[in-house]
Amino acid sequence: MLTTYTLRENTCDVRGGLLDAADDLTHAVWIDLLNPTPEEERAVQEALRLEIPTREEMQEIESSSRLYKEGDALFLTAPFLYGADEGEYDSTNITFVLAPTVLVTVRYATPKAFSTFALRVKKQAGPLLRTPDGVILHLFEQIVDRLADILERTSADMDRASQTTFRNARHTGIKANRRDVDLRNALITLGQVGEVTSRAGDTLLGLTRIMTFVGAEKANAVRKENQAMIKTLVRDIRSLGEHANTMNAKAQFLLDAVLGIIGMDQNGIIKTFTVASVALMPPTLVASIYGMNFKHMPELDWVAGYPWALLLMVASAVLPILFFKRKGWL
Repeated sequence: MLTTYTLRENTCDVRGGLLDAADDLTHAVWIDLLNPTPEEERAVQEALRLEIPTREEMQEIESSSRLYKEGDALFLTAPFLYGADEGEYDSTNITFVLAPTVLVTVRYATPKAFSTFALRVKKQAGPLLRTPDGVILHLFEQIVDRLADILERTSADMDRASQTTFRNARHTGIKANRRDVDLRNALITLGQVGEVTSRAGDTLLGLTRIMTFVGAEKANAVRKENQAMIKTLVRDIRSLGEHANTMNAKAQFLLDAVLGIIGMDQNGIIKTFTVASVALMPPTLVASIYGMNFKHMPELDWVAGYPWALLLMVASAVLPILFFKRKGWL
């Protein structure tokens, strides 16, 4: 889908579709290509005389394929986290083509920051849609704000999982079923935290590389009034990156703690079965001896033989248990 954003008399003129937006391609400040068709790509390339990267080219991981300059245009590609609200976290590569008169974005998914920024542009076209470098920097601000919200929400989920985990570890009176459900939910939450922080880290790393590249080209690519935004963005991105790394380390610690608690519970169960099997071995031995069918067994004719055998089996089961308790193994 092709969407153009054009500034007309301090208001935003938005047009979608190839037929409606074709006349505005040369006047648009921002051209957004979402799952573009070959016809839309060809129309943009002919109107702007720019080579739009294909989806296969956007997937390449070499830095020279993601960040480069052709003529006066900068080509910037990075992975971006999306799907956080639906709980289906994924990353998509997005390319920004920053030319002197227009910004072109090529994407195959819609991170919420894009839809939110598009609404802001319609309401605040004057300050946001004045120049293409201003558009891309404000769009990066929106992306960083969105990542901050995601990390804050994820951090809160991780804190709740942490409290549940250690509360269950302290209180042994909690029912086993509820304890297992809580630990299982904690594992799922920590897995989601790891997924989010990993993908958010990839996004922040991509943004860092983009800002470094743009900063090196800012004399020609960014107007003087917008250059101060680069320092602010770099500082915010660095701060979020450190926060994501801290969250990742904390999630790993909590994961180890949850697995340790699960291991302790399993060890307790195994210990119970072990004690039970050891305690039942002597009675089994006694019963096996008196269950033999030899002709000459003195106890077979003994009136108190049966009660004696029962008493001996009970005593042989109780004594190991008392021994284990004295040693502190139970």
